[in-house]
Amino acid sequence: MMKTVIRTTTWFLMSLLLLGLTSFAKAAEKDVTPLQELDLPTTARMALAGNPTLAAARARVAQARQQLQQARSTYWPRVDAVGSAVRTWPGDAAQEASLATARLFDPAATVDDEEDRFSAALTADWIVFNGFERKFANAAARWGVTQSQSAWQDVARLLLAAVTDAFYAAQLAREEVAIARADEDFNRRQLREAEARERIGTGSLSDVLNFKVRVNSALADRITAERIYATTLYSLAALLGIEEARFAPGLEIAPLTPEQDADMQVPADQTLIAYAHKHRPDLKQNTSLLMQTEARVEAARAGFYPRLNLTAALEGDRRDDADFQDDDFGHWVGVNLTYNLFAGGLTRAQVDEAKALQMEAESNLADNRLAVNAQVRRALAGLVSAQKQLTLQRANAKLVRRNRDLVEKEYAAGQGSLVRLNEAQRDLITARSRLALARVSLRSAWSRLETATGRILATFDVPAEKELR
Repeated sequence: MMKTVIRTTTWFLMSLLLLGLTSFAKAAEKDVTPLQELDLPTTARMALAGNPTLAAARARVAQARQQLQQARSTYWPRVDAVGSAVRTWPGDAAQEASLATARLFDPAATVDDEEDRFSAALTADWIVFNGFERKFANAAARWGVTQSQSAWQDVARLLLAAVTDAFYAAQLAREEVAIARADEDFNRRQLREAEARERIGTGSLSDVLNFKVRVNSALADRITAERIYATTLYSLAALLGIEEARFAPGLEIAPLTPEQDADMQVPADQTLIAYAHKHRPDLKQNTSLLMQTEARVEAARAGFYPRLNLTAALEGDRRDDADFQDDDFGHWVGVNLTYNLFAGGLTRAQVDEAKALQMEAESNLADNRLAVNAQVRRALAGLVSAQKQLTLQRANAKLVRRNRDLVEKEYAAGQGSLVRLNEAQRDLITARSRLALARVSLRSAWSRLETATGRILATFDVPAEKELR
């Protein structure tokens, strides 16, 4: 009976202990921060939402909209309420004259030294016609809004280009870390085998020392690559507008993905240039500026036309106190027509200045079109070169890998030299680094081409001009 009680108690205590250990393990698993990978689309969305430069460009769009609202306000009449209260202290001569006049009617009359006068008015002024200045000023303001929206998109285009460059630089740095770690692992494995051979008398101390040096060299390369990787992450975080320019712990850049068949295709240059002329935000900005200058030319010609205003007012005037009554107010309505006959050539000079600004805008648009053509062609040439380099480096990496494996087998069998193994391993590390660079260069070349054509905005779903709020 006693043994049964003891076994039951022991089983109960062990169950409690096992339950506690299980709960502790689950709690510990919850406390571990899982590794998160940041891909390029997510990075682009973060940049569009948090970059301060893009926020400033959006504020300029809001400014342009308010300028348009100011221009539209000229279609409405202007109504003003005016009030005044004036106290006067007349001089001695004025007092004596007033006293003399008053005593003509009342010999006992007196005149106060001070006088209070109150007035109130409600005025309205409406521009009926001003030579179409109002119409073309509104047109210029509307093109100003379009121009600021295109400027925002151009800032987004350049920002996304910088983000993709920084992202690919981080991916390359991560690849370099992996390559250095693989080199370190290889040499550590060779070091363990060399130490084992030395212990049984079939190996030499020089082989052991060689691999120790190679391990330290690979470790130094890995430390350098990790520093570069951390630096690129700081630069990327700053572009995203992250506070303190630092990502949260446990966040990593997503590794390179395999290339697709479409990545190795070469698009037609004329198709790319046509797309760029239609979608590049800076070209849209130049076009909006040109249309704005054309509207300003017409607005400047308004000085050649008469100006017609309709005015009305309700005015009241009262002395001594401000207790206005209905009979204290009067009203009037008027029409004002103004036509300038001579102003020293002012209007003509204003028109010529606006025409000169229009010619400047036309020249800038033509120059920017040429620059876009050159950018697209340069980016396309860079893409073709990157595709050829990737094909070459991938084939070379396979050859170098095969050669290293053969040399390693020969060394392990005692038929190859240590110098040849070191050389083959160095060639493999160099080939892997060049292959990683070629893979990243291909993605960067596509990014530069999309930036040159403006297609990068569609790639990352940037809002169109009319969708920007």
